Amino acid sequence: MDAKNPLKLEGQLCFPLYACSKEIIKLYKPYLDELDLTYTQYITMMVMWEHNTITAHELGEKLYLDSGTLTPMLKKLEAKGLIERARSKVDERNLDVSITEKGKNLREQALTVPTRLSKCIPLDESKALLLYKTLNELLDLLKK
Repeated sequence: MDAKNPLKLEGQLCFPLYACSKEIIKLYKPYLDELDLTYTQYITMMVMWEHNTITAHELGEKLYLDSGTLTPMLKKLEAKGLIERARSKVDERNLDVSITEKGKNLREQALTVPTRLSKCIPLDESKALLLYKTLNELLDLLKK
């Protein structure tokens, strides 16, 4: 970081995070194309495979997505037959998102994605784990 020039791009913590995110998402693309999913749809399906049913609000919180991004993406997943959206029977104000059988079946095809992607990232396991822990610590701090 350059104290003499606080606006120097190379001195910004946010820039390498942004650039790495873009590059990693680019690495996912060929694997996700096979599943007919975007990266955002993929991480949404990861949550759905874990929870089966979740409120749209909870889903948005887990993925750090606002409703302006989440709603159109959920509509696309619903059009693909991977999820269903319905008003909650417990509280009509909430929208429940549920995985369909087709969505559950897609999980089997997606199982190889993490392993295939890890082979594309030239970082040894200990450094990858340290980076993961550091980024999650930062995320926790930013949430407060």
